[in-house]
Amino acid sequence: IHLLPLILLSDFQIIMPSACDSLIDDIEDMVSFSDPTPHERQLARKSIIPRSRKKKEVLINEELQADSVIPGTQKIWMKTWGCSHNSSDGEYMAGQLAASGYKMTDDPTEADLWLLNSCTVKNPAEDHFRNSIKKAQEQQKKVVVAGCVPQAQPRMDYLKGLSIIGVSLYVCVCVHKLIRNVGHSVRLLGQKKDGGRRLGGARLDLPKIRRNPLIEIISINTGCLNACTYCKTKHARGDLASYPIEELVERARQSFQEGVCEIWLTSEDTGAYGRDIGTDLPTLLWQLVEVIPEGAMLRVGMTNPPYILEHLEEMAKILNHPRVYAFLHVPVQSASDSVLMDMKREYCIDDFKRVVDFLKERVPGITIATDIICGFPGETEEDFQETVDLVKCYRFPSLFINQFYPRPGTPAAKMEQVPAHVKKQRTKKLSHLFHSYNPYDHKVGERQHVLVTEESFDAQYYVAHNKFYEQVLVPQRAEFKGKMIEVDIYEAGKHFLRGRPVEDSKPFSPSIAAPLQKGEVSGLMQVNI
Repeated sequence: IHLLPLILLSDFQIIMPSACDSLIDDIEDMVSFSDPTPHERQLARKSIIPRSRKKKEVLINEELQADSVIPGTQKIWMKTWGCSHNSSDGEYMAGQLAASGYKMTDDPTEADLWLLNSCTVKNPAEDHFRNSIKKAQEQQKKVVVAGCVPQAQPRMDYLKGLSIIGVSLYVCVCVHKLIRNVGHSVRLLGQKKDGGRRLGGARLDLPKIRRNPLIEIISINTGCLNACTYCKTKHARGDLASYPIEELVERARQSFQEGVCEIWLTSEDTGAYGRDIGTDLPTLLWQLVEVIPEGAMLRVGMTNPPYILEHLEEMAKILNHPRVYAFLHVPVQSASDSVLMDMKREYCIDDFKRVVDFLKERVPGITIATDIICGFPGETEEDFQETVDLVKCYRFPSLFINQFYPRPGTPAAKMEQVPAHVKKQRTKKLSHLFHSYNPYDHKVGERQHVLVTEESFDAQYYVAHNKFYEQVLVPQRAEFKGKMIEVDIYEAGKHFLRGRPVEDSKPFSPSIAAPLQKGEVSGLMQVNI
């Protein structure tokens, strides 16, 4: 009996020749909603009575152990690149494997297999991914590749002969097959459909291992409605497909029952949520806030300007809600209308300004994060100067500056390119402007409530966030982790604030249950007998 949400390859009635890659278009149809739930699988384990074996049989089994495909005898190391949607996918992959009995390890050298979950947004991310494949092969590790790169470009030379999962998440099949027979490869690139309509993705109730047990990342939809000329992610994620509201609310409710105190909503474009299923983002958000415990927080993910414009009034109300961060990531990419037209962004710069101005007026203190691409094909000095002027005007506290990289297969890759040295010069100039102002200096002296959820990179502080999702570093005291605490801000840096805990102020726990331990599988551990 397996805990699998999947079926072992030996159970399949599909012949897969070892000499060529095989494609299973829609494996989820074989393991759909009639499967046992994670709780049912866990309960089944209670009634299993292992049979005793003769000594001779045990010795034979030990001799075959090195070549065994029994889950639990192999270790897997996973690396994820890219956005929070990719991170969520990675958490589900790890959960499926752990629920199947595989051991996830943080040490790539001790792993039997590397699972590499890729990002196709920029050239450097794909370069890191490709280099990791080469490194794994040099160390004679088995490799399974996943994510947007193989989904968008499955025939790339460096992917030949490898087992591939696109964005379908069904990792166990590839792992079982690859470990069983070196030389066999499985390609799972299909996407789930219902009556011809593509669904939002894999089931939300699949096992997962949260990277941070205090934070639940929920993908509310996959794909988007745009056709940006520079974007490779569209090739991988496809058109918009949204999860039903009731499934998302239930996932959030389960997360809080497992000790989560912060939820991130993610997708390629959260603002477009629901347009394919007859609903919208504000409707989802109002239902989600009803299940958020006091002191816990919700962060809304990236939204493009066209799809948030018609919801500004409702979004302002939601972002003012005490359990929702007053934070929104709205990529502008360029302040030039001619460049935006060439990008096919489907808005003009006045639309972006309307979104920002409205929210800044109605949500006092709101943090607006944005993205800019420097050196898009055809961008003139005048176009670039408009972008510089936009940054000078709004002084965005969070600004992601990207030098343009032509992605293979995109329309922008065929356009006349801006010289490399000019792209680099513009990127440097905009970065210098961004670092010339300090957006948080006026916060010094304030008293704030902050939610502590992470550890700083240097392991010297805990990382908390205030209502505006500004990063606040606080002393590393065990009693603060996962708590809402009150601090006095005494220092401001470019990307952070430092807070001193207020004396006689007691930490408040928003969690309604003890958080899972790091590495523990969501949905399997809390079983009521």
